[in-house]
Amino acid sequence: MARRLSKEEAKRRIEELRREIAYHDYRYYVLDSPVISDAEYDRLVLELMALEEAFPEFITPNSPTQRVGGAPREGFPTVRHLVPMLSLANAFEPEDLRDFDRRVREALPGEKVEYVVEPKIDGLAVSLLYRDGEFVQGATRGDGEVGEDVTPNLRTIRSIPLRFLKDAPPLIEVRGEAFMPKEAFVKLNERREEAGEPPFANPRNAAAGSIRQLDPRVTAGRKLDFFAYGIGHYEGISFSTHWEVLDWLAEQGFRVNEHRRLFSSIDEVIDYVLSWQSKRFDLPYVIDGMVVKVNSLESQARLGATMKSPRWAVAFKFPPEEAVTKLRRIEISVGRTGVLTPVAVFDPVQIAGTTVSRATLHNEDLIREKDIRVGDYIVVHKAGDVIPEVVRSLPERRTGNEQIFRMPDHCPACGAKTIREEGEVAVRCPNISCPARLKESIFHFASRNAMDIRGLGKVLVEQLVDRGLVKNVADIYFLRREDLLRLERMGPKSTANLLREIEESKSRGLNRLIFGLGIRHVGERAAKLLAEHFGSIDRLAQATEEELTEIPEIGPKIAASVRAFFAEPRNLEVIERLREAGVRLETTKEVREEGPLKGKVFVFTGALKSFTREEAKALIERLGGRVASSVSRRTDYVVVGENPGSKYDRARELGIKMLNEEEFKRLLGLES
Repeated sequence: MARRLSKEEAKRRIEELRREIAYHDYRYYVLDSPVISDAEYDRLVLELMALEEAFPEFITPNSPTQRVGGAPREGFPTVRHLVPMLSLANAFEPEDLRDFDRRVREALPGEKVEYVVEPKIDGLAVSLLYRDGEFVQGATRGDGEVGEDVTPNLRTIRSIPLRFLKDAPPLIEVRGEAFMPKEAFVKLNERREEAGEPPFANPRNAAAGSIRQLDPRVTAGRKLDFFAYGIGHYEGISFSTHWEVLDWLAEQGFRVNEHRRLFSSIDEVIDYVLSWQSKRFDLPYVIDGMVVKVNSLESQARLGATMKSPRWAVAFKFPPEEAVTKLRRIEISVGRTGVLTPVAVFDPVQIAGTTVSRATLHNEDLIREKDIRVGDYIVVHKAGDVIPEVVRSLPERRTGNEQIFRMPDHCPACGAKTIREEGEVAVRCPNISCPARLKESIFHFASRNAMDIRGLGKVLVEQLVDRGLVKNVADIYFLRREDLLRLERMGPKSTANLLREIEESKSRGLNRLIFGLGIRHVGERAAKLLAEHFGSIDRLAQATEEELTEIPEIGPKIAASVRAFFAEPRNLEVIERLREAGVRLETTKEVREEGPLKGKVFVFTGALKSFTREEAKALIERLGGRVASSVSRRTDYVVVGENPGSKYDRARELGIKMLNEEEFKRLLGLES
């Protein structure tokens, strides 16, 4: 058994681990050049989490373990920027850039002028305040003078350093753009559409919506990124050029755009800016232009600013790429949760570097709102340069032969009568055996973040379902070599590889299995929480909605969906088939220390004076107890602090034993 560390030893080791994890975060998220494996990184984080749980007094907001986000907030306080965050004036033509250069040179007669050119990231401008190298506050731009305090949300972005890598000034505002990469945007919209929620219009809106979530845990799941592009107020350090600022930020651990360039003439600037007009589509993130800044900071100060914009910088905006084409038909796509999605099929057009002929129309309400009819000429673009989208119809070009579209009353794949639940825009097929749903369900089950069965792609899934070899996800584990060899493009080697992958997937873990089952509203985070809490698929299947909502972060919508899934006999049959195949349906859970609170369930209401909620929770769990988010008949104690809420009334109603703070401390064995 390992020796228990003293308090001082634990403090030193916690600091060592935080520095080491921060370095590896920098290598992975900023440099994209990791030097250790994921497993080694996970071991460092687990060691830190264990030490912080044993010594909760050393938990700090900037610990790497706190990036997942804390409890929801009630609103956003305001923050006054130490230096205003001005918006940039726009340029749309090369001549606009020449006019900008002329104004700069007239204001700086005879002086050497250099320009820094950087991609204009299409996201949300934010300001990060660091004291002695520690991240203490993050804010949105707001009106330029005052923004919203979104510190907990910005802490969840892995490419934002929680502390500087090197010697830091006493105070500095770092300015940059929080954004959503294209791949994360596509996946987020896919999840929203499967859940019957409206998709985000573009990555910028998705990033802004994610940063302004009251619950930082939602932000943490959105896979945001960050580029630093400058500084505001600073103390104890000096710079002479903007280029020097960017290099210094990179040295301190910030992600600075690698496509920045320094030029001495406006002709070079224009050539570089225009070269990105088509290359931009190859980037993994969206840019909507290029930013041109005077390099000398002393020159910037003399050029000054108008009420809205600095005179030393300008944003060259790329024109949106749109095309006019003819809508030939609207097809229906059926997703794994049964959502029917109308898809526009139109004459192929070139947009944003690729040829497109299809675009989702999302739902019937949107089609009516945009007045889109089959046979219309339509305007198409790529939302955020990523997803093909029908912008509008052109009614003036109608001939009278166009047809109004209506969603089908029956599923086009299986014929089941469709349903539309109250308050939702989504139309669904309720038949879980629907072949269209089945194909998407199997593909999801085999996906990387679920059971990770490599080789089981969409083309193969189509064949397996169409030939009747797979009628539910469990059938995957009963596929035979001879069945696979009869399929197109399946030779002896690919068959052997797939069967090996299928066998290995049996031990992927309970959380990935739960996610892979495709329970509505249950994403990766919820699947992990359910697996950790219940420990087996059988316990989860028997859980009541009340038991499910006792888990922090599991709300009524998820609880109802889980209950509905396991109330369906055909789903239970699939679970039994998985069991028969040898798929692991349990997880190994850490055995908590024995103690006086073993098995006891606590709920907090009101503010405590002696502890934070996290500190109190850690103490309870160390002694074998558990903390729930809501009061139920299974609750043993409700700890009542100052200004208790509705949980206090619920506890009185159910006759649950209530403890004030002094009684709670005595129960923990602490001096009062």
